[in-house]
Amino acid sequence: MSRLINFGSLCVDWVYQVPNLVAAGETIASVGRAVHPGGKGLNQSIAAALAGAEVAHFGAVGDDGAALIEALVNAGVDTRGILQLQDGSGHAVIQVDTDGRNAIVIYPGANRSIPQSHWRFMLDSMAVGDWLLVQNETNDVGEVLSQARQRGIKIAANLAPADDRIAEYPIEHVALLIVNEVEAMALAQRSDVQSAFAELRQRYPHIDVVLTLGGDGLWYAMADQPSAFYLESHEVDAVDETAAGDAFIGYLMAALLAHTSLPEALVLASAAGALAVTQAGAASSLPARDDVEAMRRRTPLSLKPLEFD
Repeated sequence: MSRLINFGSLCVDWVYQVPNLVAAGETIASVGRAVHPGGKGLNQSIAAALAGAEVAHFGAVGDDGAALIEALVNAGVDTRGILQLQDGSGHAVIQVDTDGRNAIVIYPGANRSIPQSHWRFMLDSMAVGDWLLVQNETNDVGEVLSQARQRGIKIAANLAPADDRIAEYPIEHVALLIVNEVEAMALAQRSDVQSAFAELRQRYPHIDVVLTLGGDGLWYAMADQPSAFYLESHEVDAVDETAAGDAFIGYLMAALLAHTSLPEALVLASAAGALAVTQAGAASSLPARDDVEAMRRRTPLSLKPLEFD
């Protein structure tokens, strides 16, 4: 069976419920606090495992990372690729307001100290049919993309969170690019999302591009195809949007590993992302496969050609 190999981050999430996202110079009181396992990599591995994929996670934690590994193990993820380093585990401070919006500060910790020898071992262990998934919370992402391409490995890249490093990444090596509005504009160096999407399609014509728009759905274009498409979103009552994108990506990758077409995989993934925002927390909000399938059947989404005014 083909596997998802996730070169991904692991973080301890400190989540604070706030009346509003704090502004510069403002001090506010939190009305609640919780501590959860998180990190985009961890969340996406768990989501993919919940969706039915065989997942192996490669990354690093500090001596405070036992709960992060336990969360992956409990979801059925292979954690033999996780190192324990002297650096502390990554952690995130997350504000969530009453509308479910969030603001996040990340400390990378061990996520940015993964030895080159370890990710080379990861690539050497991959088999034909496996997918490699990367985000932007670990070190050596560009080198991993280049080396994976040389080995003929299929790569999905989620450039989250966007920073100055992404301009140097060889994105042309990936098979699937997944970005949100901010990440698309940063990578394309455009100031609006429409021109960013157009630029990415022109720059990378031979890869599939998925641009997520939160509650407004998503746009996608398939490799070497002239048309682009729009997929609407589910209407849900948002509680916390923290791991919505990670739920989406995990379910998307699981569907692709099961040889589902990209359009149908996006429909499934959209249901997973919508369900995730209805629950608080990161890993704790990731939905079960049965619930995702039920939402997909209950409220089918429409695929439409994408046309800009």
